[in-house]
Amino acid sequence: MKWKKYTIETTTEAEDFISSMLADLGVEGVQVEDNIPLSQADQEKMYIDILPELAPDEGIAYISFFLDAEQEQEQFLVQVQKELEELQNFVEIGTAKITQEETEDKDWINNWKQYFTSFAIDDILIKPTWEEHTTEGEYRCVIEIDPGTSFGTGKHETTQLCIRQLLKYIKPGDQVLDVGCGSGILSVVSLKLGASHVTGIDIDPICMEAVAENMQVNGLPPEKGSFYQGNLIDDLNLQREVGGEYEIVVANILADIIIPLTPVIPERLKKGGLYITSGIIDFKEESVKQALLEAGLEVLEIQHQGEWVSITARK
Repeated sequence: MKWKKYTIETTTEAEDFISSMLADLGVEGVQVEDNIPLSQADQEKMYIDILPELAPDEGIAYISFFLDAEQEQEQFLVQVQKELEELQNFVEIGTAKITQEETEDKDWINNWKQYFTSFAIDDILIKPTWEEHTTEGEYRCVIEIDPGTSFGTGKHETTQLCIRQLLKYIKPGDQVLDVGCGSGILSVVSLKLGASHVTGIDIDPICMEAVAENMQVNGLPPEKGSFYQGNLIDDLNLQREVGGEYEIVVANILADIIIPLTPVIPERLKKGGLYITSGIIDFKEESVKQALLEAGLEVLEIQHQGEWVSITARK
């Protein structure tokens, strides 16, 4: 299969903003190239013994994304250009020049695994299924995860923000609704922390297989979870199927999805139930906060990690 590779020349300052914008438009992954030296923490995570020689960092970055070469790209690129122009109001994006080349298919599904190793979020250990558990120390629980082609290893700041909020608020016996469940990592964490049942939703059919596998490898019986493919925002049948009376709804998606999703959330929550949101780039914090308030929810706390935001609200 052939792919068209599009590369945006931008600034290191705008890397996360443009990556988030492309994700909002449906791009499932990007490649970022810059000359920012790796931190000591990053070096330890990636087990790099000898660092490559880098040219001086001049603040320039290249963000690449891949599209099917057989599909029409013109309208999509027009939308990308429009979004880049809008981003100029918030951050310096440089030339924003887009170049194009064609590339052959590669083993994208497995090549990334070399970068995913065990790590801890507070007292939870998260490890890939293919790695032996040799880390000494006491953890509240160990989560095994194999994202496959679904989003969710737990390493991204947005997922870590959600997990820390679940650690803080979840109670034994709670029922949890995981909107945009991806690999199912937040559903698995919820059950390991004592939830009696989780319901997960994602628009991507691939996620259903990934969730089932990750439930199994973590020793969680299938009856502990119900998972659906669909869009909770406008699918009335799905809304009825999912029902209400949840103690916690967690949505680690993106701001532009959380905003239209929020009006249907209060009907899913018990009185006093919590809505934990993440995946919010910092310059969209106020827009999400306003959507929560307009839905009649009380904002309890706002957490930041890097350029990402998590907002927890209560019904």
